[in-house]
Amino acid sequence: MTLVAGVDSSTQSCKVVIRDLATGAIIRTGRATHPDGTEVHPDAWWDALQLALADAGGLDDVAAISIAAQQHGMVVLDAAGKVIRPALLWNDTRSADAAADLIREFGAAELVMRTGSVPVASFTATKLRWLSTAEPANAQRVAAVALPHDWLTWRLRGFGPDNPQLEELSTDRSDASGTSYWNPTKGDYDRDILIASLGHDAILPRVLGPSDRVGTTQSGVVIGVGAGDNAGAALGLGCGPGDAVVSIGTSGTVFAVTDSPVTDTSGTVAGFADASGSYLPLVATLNAARVLDSIGRLLGVGHDEFGALALAAEPGAAGAVLQPYFEGERTPNLPTATATFAGLTLASTTRENVARAAIEGMLCGLADGLDAVIGQGVAVERLMLIGGAAQNPAVGTIAAQVFDLDVTLPEPGEYVAAGASVQAGWALEGQRPAWPLGLTAAPQRDFRPVIRDAYRTLSERTNR
Repeated sequence: MTLVAGVDSSTQSCKVVIRDLATGAIIRTGRATHPDGTEVHPDAWWDALQLALADAGGLDDVAAISIAAQQHGMVVLDAAGKVIRPALLWNDTRSADAAADLIREFGAAELVMRTGSVPVASFTATKLRWLSTAEPANAQRVAAVALPHDWLTWRLRGFGPDNPQLEELSTDRSDASGTSYWNPTKGDYDRDILIASLGHDAILPRVLGPSDRVGTTQSGVVIGVGAGDNAGAALGLGCGPGDAVVSIGTSGTVFAVTDSPVTDTSGTVAGFADASGSYLPLVATLNAARVLDSIGRLLGVGHDEFGALALAAEPGAAGAVLQPYFEGERTPNLPTATATFAGLTLASTTRENVARAAIEGMLCGLADGLDAVIGQGVAVERLMLIGGAAQNPAVGTIAAQVFDLDVTLPEPGEYVAAGASVQAGWALEGQRPAWPLGLTAAPQRDFRPVIRDAYRTLSERTNR
């Protein structure tokens, strides 16, 4: 049996999945936690990777490995290969003003043409601009810039402060496309934007193809190119053109696979590349599973009872509508917004309607994101719903009423790590593995326009 390993180095933890290359069957897994916060020293990721690999039984019998990780995080290295300061993560918003400065200097349309996206505080270029103004001495020391998966792959190959070969840094198209200084259409770095961000040029990782071998570990395990987290999930789900994914975690993401690049000058849709050689237009929302957690606490119920309450109400929740901007919102870009409950009457204010309105509101926000992706000319035929909240039966049932598409719910799984294991097998054999995808449900298509219509009316009133 040939084994391959996939790693998901996410914001909260490091997960390892080891699979049989022939069948895709999961043989064993491992896990370790990451520190909390929006800035983390990369050494913590390296330590967690070692713990997670040990928890998964090690790599002695593994033929290949690949690492997917949280996108955008800024890892800056000096000429000796040392980390200069803790990495700023995707969810660190201190570079919001820097993003605005870059847009003002280059223009949104120009940046989309050159990088595929309008930069926001998540993106690496904005964090480098913040560094250059807030910590100029640190910025001057920067010899190389990497992303989390780039740095971990480099360390896995035996590089680091004891062997500081910065030119051996490597990355893939998906992660490079989240930096705001790489052009996913042309496939090259935009050095002018990098210099405008950091203040000077620096070594950047080589951008390799989806099936490329980066190198090997010191024990001879083949290392695949790696990916950003959402691209890893798309690969793990076996997505191709026509497929879209709604991921309901702490935040929400909507992405689709397409053969053509997307350039949205409004900044709503990020024109990322995927991990298979295609493109991955993506929309992110801030308010997803936490909406259900918050309303569940308000109602004093757990997840199962919350879902049962929601399914006891009629579609449209008797006119009750929740716009769930509890933490502001990224899509639409309303950072200071708050949540709004509307349409409540004495008759409609029931626990059942409140629960259903929460699920409908969360899904409508994600449906708006999917509309934005489709509005860029992306064809979508099938929608996959993943994430912890997707496993609540009420979420799947109501999703089939909110989205006018065929909805499927894959089995719960570590799909980012699964995508990395696909890369490992691809690098090992030169052919992308085609493993079966298990489904837990495929709810009958039951589109109810009343849900979207009521949400749209509320949004038009509150988003002016």
